[in-house]
Amino acid sequence: MPRAVVLIDGEHHPPVVAAALEALRRRYDVVAGIFAGGREKLRGGSAAAHGLAAGTAADLDGLAREVGLSRLVAVEPGAADVVAVLDTVRATLREARADALVDLSDEPVIGYRERFLLMSAALAEGARYEAADTRVEPQRFARLDAMPAVGVIGTGKRVGKTAVSGWLARRLEARLAGRGGVVVVAMGRGGPPEPELVRGADGLGAAELLTASRNGRHAASDYYEDAVLAGVTTIGCRRCGGGLAGAPFDDNVREALPLVAASGAALAVFEGSGAVVPPVACDATVCVAGAGQPLDYVAGLLGTYRLLLSDALVLTQCEPPFAEAGDVAAMAAAAGAVRPGLRIVRTVFRPRPAQPVRGRKVAFFTTAPEGAVPRLARALAEDHGADVVLVSSGLADRARLAHDVARATKGADVFLTEIKAAAVDVVVEAAAAAGRELVFCDNEPVAREGDLGALVDELERLAAARFAARARPGAGPRGEA
Repeated sequence: MPRAVVLIDGEHHPPVVAAALEALRRRYDVVAGIFAGGREKLRGGSAAAHGLAAGTAADLDGLAREVGLSRLVAVEPGAADVVAVLDTVRATLREARADALVDLSDEPVIGYRERFLLMSAALAEGARYEAADTRVEPQRFARLDAMPAVGVIGTGKRVGKTAVSGWLARRLEARLAGRGGVVVVAMGRGGPPEPELVRGADGLGAAELLTASRNGRHAASDYYEDAVLAGVTTIGCRRCGGGLAGAPFDDNVREALPLVAASGAALAVFEGSGAVVPPVACDATVCVAGAGQPLDYVAGLLGTYRLLLSDALVLTQCEPPFAEAGDVAAMAAAAGAVRPGLRIVRTVFRPRPAQPVRGRKVAFFTTAPEGAVPRLARALAEDHGADVVLVSSGLADRARLAHDVARATKGADVFLTEIKAAAVDVVVEAAAAAGRELVFCDNEPVAREGDLGALVDELERLAAARFAARARPGAGPRGEA
């Protein structure tokens, strides 16, 4: 039978808990319990309840005997010290070799926030979380045995994950050039039906992307963006849907692993999609989050789980109109409260044309919000000498984009575009039809606090060390298979 750790509270009369445990034992081998507080229905009054909340051994042992548990530890899920809760729950699950954390508690001891905290702890240990009407399964990660792997995961769409992944890939390609470089595996909502390898070093450009688009491909998929702008070998995969904990509903990433192994690369980078976590166990992981996201998306809910998977956090968009200075500080502090000591780099994005645009009349197409347009135009003018005649933030809005493209043909010599959304099938097609030069544009992360280069180098060293130290290929603490 699967092994379970149960969560109980003192708002339930102990005989009621004992009866529920007896029923649970038809499905689980109940090996340990966690007392989460509450005292209304505990025998012995408030003194015993206080002892239980403090984890006093005698009181815990007494309650354990009364409900029929061999072992009971105490936590306070509603306390300010979330680290202590996470550490205790994770350690209990790990020591018990538990397959599940079964929650028999309820309001007011365990509320919505506390449940997500418990889910995060369970999932990080590869255990399912189960409550009366809820069951959240951990993702089962494939294991790559051919080389070390670095994961780039995110907390949502349009937080700059692909831009960070591309920057990371360029740096590691140079760092590992003599040993085979890197291969980037990108999964996306518009990826190919079968994993597809693309060699960015072969000089992929607008003509090749147009051909792919005309053949029915989504030619602005992340693997094309990485190949073109980072100049590295990429493998494109697809995924559909995403669960609370980042598992895709359907994907073909595992089918790409033979291509990864045969690539000759020294290191693989697995890039997530939106808030979906790649289904491959990585030796080191960086999480990318937008500073303007709701705080709970990053340091609460199941953002906590993503932070527990990660060795570092890159906060992007750390400036208006995305986030004010106070928002950035609050986000960094909240993430640090979940993972003390987590390396955090605060960044902003700046446009980086793939070819020179100095002195040219440029129309720029982006997915950035309208409020960011003045800053982007100023950066292109000041940093790259462009004469910016139009900036369109309608790259993800085809009706608006068609209008902006028509305007651009009247005054621009160069169409400068990100490789996202409708970039290829609308902007690149329009440039070709109008005889305008097409230049692709990267979003380059620029550190405002912390050293992004040193962070990337450390992730590579960490991945290599962990890869070398693996005791058994195919086994691990996070539910790898």
